[in-house]
Amino acid sequence: MAKPSVAVPEVVGAASAAQAACPCPGTTLFPYPPPRGAAVVRRKCHQLLQVELGGMGAAGAACWGVESMRASSPTHAKAAAALAAGVDREDERAAAAWSARHPSALGKFEQIVAASEGKRIVMFLDYDGTLSPIVDDPDAAFMSETMRMAVRSVAKHFPTAIVSGRCRDKVFEFVKLAELYYAGSHGMDIKGPAAAKPPSSSSSSSSRGHAKAARNHNANKGGGVVFQPASEFLPMIEEVHARLVETTRGIPGAMVENNKFCVSVHFRRVDEKLWAELSESVKAVLREYPKLRLTQGRMVLEVRPTIKWDKGKALEFLLDSLGFADHTTVLPVYIGDDRTDEDAFKVLRRRGHGVGILVSKHPKETNASYSLQEPAEVMEFLLRLVEWKRLSRASLRLRLQ
Repeated sequence: MAKPSVAVPEVVGAASAAQAACPCPGTTLFPYPPPRGAAVVRRKCHQLLQVELGGMGAAGAACWGVESMRASSPTHAKAAAALAAGVDREDERAAAAWSARHPSALGKFEQIVAASEGKRIVMFLDYDGTLSPIVDDPDAAFMSETMRMAVRSVAKHFPTAIVSGRCRDKVFEFVKLAELYYAGSHGMDIKGPAAAKPPSSSSSSSSRGHAKAARNHNANKGGGVVFQPASEFLPMIEEVHARLVETTRGIPGAMVENNKFCVSVHFRRVDEKLWAELSESVKAVLREYPKLRLTQGRMVLEVRPTIKWDKGKALEFLLDSLGFADHTTVLPVYIGDDRTDEDAFKVLRRRGHGVGILVSKHPKETNASYSLQEPAEVMEFLLRLVEWKRLSRASLRLRLQ
């Protein structure tokens, strides 16, 4: 496995002063001691990083705006141009150091599967940017048929879940595989196949408290694990969605998406000159809803309940639901590209086992251990995993004959 990273203090001086004036969340991860050029990677990553922001308090609102929208939402072309324009030897050394800390999951494939010896692999996959390309129209983020076949093949050998910020029903419409687990709205809307098991008696305390909700079955759709920890927020989310639709109606290109337990305001098609107006419109609405918080991703502002639940919590809950509360019996593999996937990567690091794989063509701060560049590489990794499993089973049968 990749050498664990540890948090190190921020650079003192001007950087510390800037951070004190802008108390946004975020921790820099570098091996200790930091490699030469670490500060350069941080500067470059800052342009590419998808920044998750805090609630709508005065401090949180003061430290983000159009600049953070630009930083968290670069187009691939702009990001590549920005990097190419400023490449020097120090930058190259820093990028090489990042690649050494987060090597290709394809190049380290044998190392990854070796870590699964005696354990059950459980797959967790983000959708947008992982199984499908990032596109201008969120409603057109279709996965290819070959990717669907790869995911279906993986699900035949390993329990598999799709974990997305999208509405669970919408993700299912894209993926169309009934045998998977689906965690929509950043894990706040979870449903599994009818054969899914409720949480085991040894579940972690955080998930055990919701065990009763997890045992609710949907009789109309064949049962299965169902878990919705933010159900009480549904009327509020509906109300905020309607208000945001009306508020942003006059901003060309703005798209407001109701993801059931969260609301996404997409600005991929909005002229950059109007980003400030858009962000102010969203913030103005949310000032009246202190129980909701604003977060930011790639070309999207997201409104979510303030409950302590995210993709990392969803990962733990699903492992418990599958009967894998005992970490010695399972190797979770989580693949994702977004800032919200970092919550799952952090859980894997905290648990001390599991494989986090970041999908990104450019260096960015991450808790993942490995990297892949694009959905095409994700598909290749999934297919190699399936082939490895088939060969392992064939080898076992030969030994038993």
